[in-house]
Amino acid sequence: MKSLVKAINKRKHILFIDLEGTQFSHEMIALGAVKVDLDYKFRVKKIYKGIKFYVKSVGPIGHFVQDLTGITPELLSSEGLPFKAAIEQVKKYCGLSFKKMAFMTFGSHDLRILAKSLEASPSADAEAVHHIIKNDIDMSAILSQYVKDEHGNPYSLVNYLKLFGAEPTGESHDPLNDALDLLKLYKVVLKSPDKLYEEYLKVLKNMKHFPDPIHNAVIKLINDEDVTSKEFKENIRNYLE
Repeated sequence: MKSLVKAINKRKHILFIDLEGTQFSHEMIALGAVKVDLDYKFRVKKIYKGIKFYVKSVGPIGHFVQDLTGITPELLSSEGLPFKAAIEQVKKYCGLSFKKMAFMTFGSHDLRILAKSLEASPSADAEAVHHIIKNDIDMSAILSQYVKDEHGNPYSLVNYLKLFGAEPTGESHDPLNDALDLLKLYKVVLKSPDKLYEEYLKVLKNMKHFPDPIHNAVIKLINDEDVTSKEFKENIRNYLE
């Protein structure tokens, strides 16, 4: 998948990361991550044991998030790390690879959580937080260019996995499970060029923003019908007249 490989940009390490955040202030309350080494073809060569920890927030968790994740104020009080310590733990886990690795998330909300957590805890390592944000690869944004549902919407992480024939790791909204699922999705997408091809043909067929002459030509080509240059130009002329 060329766009994914281009985003990795020759880096040999990826940290697959998932965050849970508070309902209103969007501060981090949990983090799950797993580090991998890549071979020269960007395939996963080594998977390290993942990490997971809870993070104390300044603002309240919110009832919706509490019900969704099972994370309670009592849990954060007893097991949560300060955000500053959480970032240090991430750096320690990554080791010398931290400055040279890509950070892969699913969607952009994790980056918002990082930014909002830094605002609430300004004593944390801002350089490290900005480094993660700057080197983030949003798997959802890349994959949704080529694979969408019948309404033109991106799939959830779990539904992307199922579409590509992979089973989710466990219960969603556990940050380590979600990080491991993101790693699974990365691996299965690289191994499934034919499936990616089939799904992208569906996306092209359903695209509504093409002008009619181009859309009609695309439909014919996908249906294994030939479109000559002369026919294409005549269709454009008829479209304009």
